[in-house]
Amino acid sequence: MTELPPRRLVVLRHAKSARPEDVPDRDRPLAPRGRRDADRAGDWLRALDLLPDLVLCSPTRRTRETWELVAARWAVAPAVEYDERLYGAPPEEITDVLREVPVDARTVLLVGHQPAVQELALELTGEAVGDHLDRLREKFPTCAAAVLELHIPWGKLTAGSALLRDFVVPRHPDD
Repeated sequence: MTELPPRRLVVLRHAKSARPEDVPDRDRPLAPRGRRDADRAGDWLRALDLLPDLVLCSPTRRTRETWELVAARWAVAPAVEYDERLYGAPPEEITDVLREVPVDARTVLLVGHQPAVQELALELTGEAVGDHLDRLREKFPTCAAAVLELHIPWGKLTAGSALLRDFVVPRHPDD
């Protein structure tokens, strides 16, 4: 039996959003700091060769803006799917969405919301490198990214099936 090459799931929380009065939650834009942080996240993903084959993104304004700023830092942006199921969903439902990822996708970027992104990363993590798991348990700040490695097909994704390779918060140094 041939072993599958590892798959990578990058779970990215949207960047810092503004809270303008009388704007529904779904329509909140990014704050200036969020725009800077999203640029840095795109640079970080490019530098570590974590460019995705597929992007799954919540359809809210702040997640869309985060994705657009991240993708603008790359020469070619991958396909993106705006999936309504990612907004307000518990981790089990997000896992169901991930199980639908095509088998040939090696790296997937999921752009979502707290607390689901943190709960999802914790649920999927079976092992971790370094102190990343402790940091992930403590807090999942805006624009933070958890990088999970999988050695199973997307369709078999289950709790504890991933290795937490990295957890970063690409903040702008002036913030």
